[in-house]
Amino acid sequence: MEVLFTLLAERYERRSVLLSSNLVFSQWDQIFKDPMTTMAAIDRLVHHSIILEFDGPSQRIQKATGPAEIKEAGKVPHVSPGQES
Repeated sequence: MEVLFTLLAERYERRSVLLSSNLVFSQWDQIFKDPMTTMAAIDRLVHHSIILEFDGPSQRIQKATGPAEIKEAGKVPHVSPGQES
């Protein structure tokens, strides 16, 4: 994902970037091949940033399965990759 790193590096302290991810920063080594690139990308991204973290049930999963099933089970059902809407 060198393209993502290049984008972050080019826009660093020049323009705004809005990024959404379902991975926490500790799992970003799955995105970039090199640990140093991972740390540099995270560093550029979080410097001067506002991080919004949403912790709760997925709205897409709720709409796909129905709110009654989620309330009955008391948790969010497991969704395999490729089943997301």
